[in-house]
Amino acid sequence: MKLTLGFSTCPNDTFIFDAMIHGKIDTEGLEFVTKMADVEELNREAFASSIDITKLSYHAYAYIAEHYVLLHSGSALGRNNGPLLISKHKIYPDEVNNLKIGIPGKNTTANLLLGIAYPKATNKHEYLFSDIEEAVLSGELDAGLIIHENRFTYEAKGLKKIVDLGEFWEQKTGLPIPLGGIVVNRRLPLEIQQKIDRVLQRSVQFAFENRRESLPFIKHYAQEMSEEVMYKHINLYVNNFTLQLGSEGQKAVETLYKIASELKIIPQINQNIFV
Repeated sequence: MKLTLGFSTCPNDTFIFDAMIHGKIDTEGLEFVTKMADVEELNREAFASSIDITKLSYHAYAYIAEHYVLLHSGSALGRNNGPLLISKHKIYPDEVNNLKIGIPGKNTTANLLLGIAYPKATNKHEYLFSDIEEAVLSGELDAGLIIHENRFTYEAKGLKKIVDLGEFWEQKTGLPIPLGGIVVNRRLPLEIQQKIDRVLQRSVQFAFENRRESLPFIKHYAQEMSEEVMYKHINLYVNNFTLQLGSEGQKAVETLYKIASELKIIPQINQNIFV
């Protein structure tokens, strides 16, 4: 059976999907036609319900829960390492509401977290995530919300942290921060959904046990990122929650939606959200 599969070029995604798309594990007869794109483009594919399996920001999922269901494997959850709000000059957290802020997409979990932390910070402008640092440095923006590998490079460019939204979240809830997950189209039979979940878990397990095996694939899409930064990125976002969300991971996801819906940032989700 052939299924369309979307994920980003970020090291954590190429790391976990390498084994299943390159036949390094038992895929139980499943084949994958891949689409690699940034998270906002993947979000749009899912909004159109045009893809079978995809990486998705947890924020975007809130709007398409009727069409997709979350897998237990493949998620990016972190401890004290969420999106960073950064600036060129020293800015204090209580000044955030008045800033012109660059965000990496309105449906990113980064933007959802910013909305939870600073509901009155509404002067937000969408940028490609990799362009935000330069826009802050040039003075085009007062502050930028950075994700992915930029958290390892912003200080070297002279930028300063205003707040780590992962730290904010953990102080507020005591739970890991859910950033992105893998979803499957609900039109697929339950047995296929469960098979995909098993195959992905097997792929993540293979990646953990053979860490260098996926290096050529990761490097091909990591552009000019150094190997050290690539593995920092992977170590930050690929962990035991990626292998299996478990009860704590599921609670973190459910808490995110509960808080965000109470603040009326997202609609209330009435469907069962996990396979």
